[in-house]
Amino acid sequence: MLTTLAIANYRSLRDLIIPLQQLNVITGANGSGKSSVYRALRLLAETAQGGLIPALAREGGLQSTLWAGPEDISRAMLAGRHDVQGTRRTQSINLRLGFASDSCGYLIDLGLPLKSDMPSAFMLDPHIKRECIWTGPFLRRGAQFSDRSGAMVKFKDSAGEWRVLTAGLATFDSMLTQLGDMRDGVEMLQLREQVRSWRFYDHFRTDADAPARRSQIGTHTPVLSNDGHDLAAAIQTIIEIGDPDALDEAVDDAFPGASLEVSVNDGRFELHMQQHGLLRPMRTSELSDGTLRYLLWIAALLTPRPPELLVLNEPETSLHPDLLAPLGRLMGKAARHSQIIAVSHARRLIDSLENQRGYQSICLEKECGATRVVGMRELEKPAWHWTTG
Repeated sequence: MLTTLAIANYRSLRDLIIPLQQLNVITGANGSGKSSVYRALRLLAETAQGGLIPALAREGGLQSTLWAGPEDISRAMLAGRHDVQGTRRTQSINLRLGFASDSCGYLIDLGLPLKSDMPSAFMLDPHIKRECIWTGPFLRRGAQFSDRSGAMVKFKDSAGEWRVLTAGLATFDSMLTQLGDMRDGVEMLQLREQVRSWRFYDHFRTDADAPARRSQIGTHTPVLSNDGHDLAAAIQTIIEIGDPDALDEAVDDAFPGASLEVSVNDGRFELHMQQHGLLRPMRTSELSDGTLRYLLWIAALLTPRPPELLVLNEPETSLHPDLLAPLGRLMGKAARHSQIIAVSHARRLIDSLENQRGYQSICLEKECGATRVVGMRELEKPAWHWTTG
């Protein structure tokens, strides 16, 4: 389980250190930075997939995502006595992302290329300046066992001696993707596979042309796709190799008297829903947007192959308020097998989660343009260090 999420200089997240529990709900007013936390987690996941630089480019490039405020925010600024003013910077501005658990941690530091670097058409691509992997809940020199500085990557062998894995790693490649398969990079491989197991679900499509409304070729589907096109196959997989009783309970909790069945015709799967009082089952093409979206959440949260981390962005979207309490109970069941981080501003959903084991609410607000955790004092933040020096 992740215990700490750290983000620096990403949009409004100037220096955000968040403690994590088993079931975490991130709340706050519009514009407080909730979506930025979700995006930062996705960027961390892209690091292990080799897609970090393209993902930043799709957001407008590193220059567009960097913290746009002053390097330091004085007490006078916080109190409103002085206007926010820029000063000559004493430190380079880098985007920094990291996480830690009780057993290990990882951070990555990205910056703009130096003007003295060789001319290139890719001068707007950020350079990976630093990567570190360590044991324990925070970075310290004695616990570090992998270190990337520029193009050089070192690791600490079993005798405690530092050895160079490579001195020529490209500035756009993470050591997780390029060196994790090497004989001496087993720790990187383990961490990479851990991050690759994370799953993200963000605003399932439920419009008339949504993939989930159409029949599809079905194969075993223990993991629902991000767009939900394989909904019928995912439900059938739960029925056959997952927890069909939990499936029935989740459907009945939200839609009393209803049940699901999957029609199979020449290998094509189509989901039907039998509802109380109707003489025939309804196809997914006939269901309301809210009903279809809830069935997608059932398939995602009752997966027969639970991930280590499940990240949900505004799962309440398009749901009737009466479905929020059942969704909360469904998320509580999923949290028994996976750590969950959910971004939400639905009060009824949050209220339904408050009695779940391992639950915590993280409320965000902005202060002088920078996102902070409401009520968290400096000494209450988890221990975190961006450097060992």
